[in-house]
Amino acid sequence: MADLQLAPSRAAVLWRTAKEHPGATLGGVFIVVLVLWSLLGPLPYSSAATDGSASRQSPNGTHWFGTDGTGGDVFSRTIDAARVDLSLALAGAAVALVIGVPLGLAASTKGRGSQRIVRALDAFQAFPLLILALALVTLSGNKLYMVVVAISLQNIPRYMRLLRSEVLSLRESRFMEAATAMGATTPRLIFKHLLPNVWGVILVQTSLTIANSIVVLSSLSFLGVGVSAPTPSWGSMIRDGAGNMSSGEWWIAAFPGVAVLLCVLAFNQIADAIGDRTARSYR
Repeated sequence: MADLQLAPSRAAVLWRTAKEHPGATLGGVFIVVLVLWSLLGPLPYSSAATDGSASRQSPNGTHWFGTDGTGGDVFSRTIDAARVDLSLALAGAAVALVIGVPLGLAASTKGRGSQRIVRALDAFQAFPLLILALALVTLSGNKLYMVVVAISLQNIPRYMRLLRSEVLSLRESRFMEAATAMGATTPRLIFKHLLPNVWGVILVQTSLTIANSIVVLSSLSFLGVGVSAPTPSWGSMIRDGAGNMSSGEWWIAAFPGVAVLLCVLAFNQIADAIGDRTARSYR
């Protein structure tokens, strides 16, 4: 009798994926450490503390990333800024996911209503995300929740179109025809057969959405919109330090800029790993 081949456990699959994609592994570890440290970890100094006698100090043993123009510790402010910037980026992606997936399922039908949904949501993508977010936040009186709204409005059509195309292709597959012939109800078709086969591409889009949202949030803060002082944000820190680059005080803007770069690279690496794993599962 031939030996039965057991399917690998989820832990084994996760471990194999981690070994095959070291960039995604390092990125995931970086994001987890950054989030936990910004929420729970002790900081060398308060992010709101200032010391005029210690302003613009270069990186040293006391202030690892140096100090800014007010004497604030750049390291503490860079870590603390992740708490707000990543929270807003995750919230915007989560709202877009929760709304976009049901709309994508509704738009995957072949009726006229689905085409109307597609055309209506495509209108939001006619506006660049940064301009849309800038307008909404400014008109709302610099309310942070409008940043989440702007990110959601721009990304809901992306989820919807992605899910619609995936579902339309899956509806023509043999296992869907077999499930339908066996009398499977619509909820069972959706939750048992459709969604488990599209979660990979949804997670890829979510990771890319978070990365794009971080860039938008940093751009808004750089323009003076969104997160207001004294709450630290990467964009405002880059703006405050940009004028000092010419005088050699590079650290004020460089370290928050590196934080933005590493976060974006991390989420893109995670998206690549998920996409590769999803592609392999369909082979």
